[in-house]
Amino acid sequence: MVMSVVAPRRTTLGSVLSRVGGYYHAGKRKWSSSSSAEVMAAGRYGLEEEEGRMELVQVGADRVKNVLILMSDTGGGHRASAEAIRDAFKLEYGDEYNIIIKDVWKEYTGWPLNDMERQYKFMIKHVQLWKVAFHSTSPRWIHSTYLAAMAAYYAKEVEAGLMEYKPDIIISVHPLMQHIPLWVLKWQGLQKKVIFVTVITDLNSCHPTWFHPSVNRCYCPSEEVAKRASLDGLEDSQIRVYGLPVRPSFARAVHVKEDLREELGMDPDLPAVLLMGGGEGMGPVQKTAEALDESLFDAELGEPIGQLIIICGRNKSLAADLKSMEWRIPVKIRGFEKQMEKWMGACDCIITKAGPGTIAEALIHGLPIILNDYIPGQEKGNVPYVVDNGAGVFTRSPTETAMIVAEWFSTNTAELNRMSENALKLAKPEAVFEIVRDMHDLTCQRGPLANFPYMLTSSFTLI
Repeated sequence: MVMSVVAPRRTTLGSVLSRVGGYYHAGKRKWSSSSSAEVMAAGRYGLEEEEGRMELVQVGADRVKNVLILMSDTGGGHRASAEAIRDAFKLEYGDEYNIIIKDVWKEYTGWPLNDMERQYKFMIKHVQLWKVAFHSTSPRWIHSTYLAAMAAYYAKEVEAGLMEYKPDIIISVHPLMQHIPLWVLKWQGLQKKVIFVTVITDLNSCHPTWFHPSVNRCYCPSEEVAKRASLDGLEDSQIRVYGLPVRPSFARAVHVKEDLREELGMDPDLPAVLLMGGGEGMGPVQKTAEALDESLFDAELGEPIGQLIIICGRNKSLAADLKSMEWRIPVKIRGFEKQMEKWMGACDCIITKAGPGTIAEALIHGLPIILNDYIPGQEKGNVPYVVDNGAGVFTRSPTETAMIVAEWFSTNTAELNRMSENALKLAKPEAVFEIVRDMHDLTCQRGPLANFPYMLTSSFTLI
């Protein structure tokens, strides 16, 4: 690729090139970097001048592109989505992209941005406090003012965090990681160089900070979220509806239930219910497990009608208490699991709180869902998303939950099968791959100036 431009005066050219850290050979009429190895690694370019015109020769268009994913561990879903996107990039494009997942706030800024994880966990434990925080910051004038102040105060720190990785694409998978990075890119004149996209990780009700009109793309997990994005000022050309990104191991793994049950040491014949308490093992897990032990045991026949798998996450105390109990039905008690696709593939239904990632994964496996709780604000809308689409039910009662499962496993198998079919219809297993393919297309559509090394592009903003 060769792009021709009118050559500036020799003095101007020399001045420009000296400002970007290079030097100009008048005799050879070539530009070279004082750190040639760095420029060669970033994307090899040469500048040649002949017969009154200067030519920019791009000799490294196939350079590795940097993708910076911004996330925060305020709930497990943001990191899970980030890792899903990373894995999909690797599967689709190999070494063409270098993926970096970072919590820039924690690593580069100060309070309160670097303390969001602790603050979130505290408010979730005092859920009414979180409810107030979520809704009180929803008006645009409130969160925009707050974020503008944070951007002004921590601009240099955020810039340092972003520029360290010299990203070609910035992906935000967190509602508080749009405004500040976009302002920094604007201030540095890098909006035309860096592709900025948002991947929303809430299925239905989501905070308005997810939506920013300056993004190149806003990937929405559902039509409901896409409508909210449109109402918040995003153009149709910016919005894509592919689904929630889940790990490729869920999307493309082919499992046979019988084989999985043998591998996991489960009963090969009894229907199985998966009981989850999230990564931290929260919620009424123990009370629900006790109720299931009673409802899934047929006293007249003296035998179980189902089996139970309990995922306790990092809650070692919960796991210890459950293991100390005497069970009448087959039970497996697990801690934090990294192969949830296998456990879901081996089960027939699931009991969980309304976390978007778990819901999306369960839908891919066609599991009818019993939702037993939700976090006010971002998870509240996930309940009608599941229930109204006929893929599950909602109840906070452990006793009622246990009775529903017992009916599904005995007298009401037709409803279980119908909900399983609806879950598969609602599932979007290819979402993460469609998202990364669209991002790849965006990079291909960018002009040659987008491939400039950062030291060159940034310096041009000073001219």
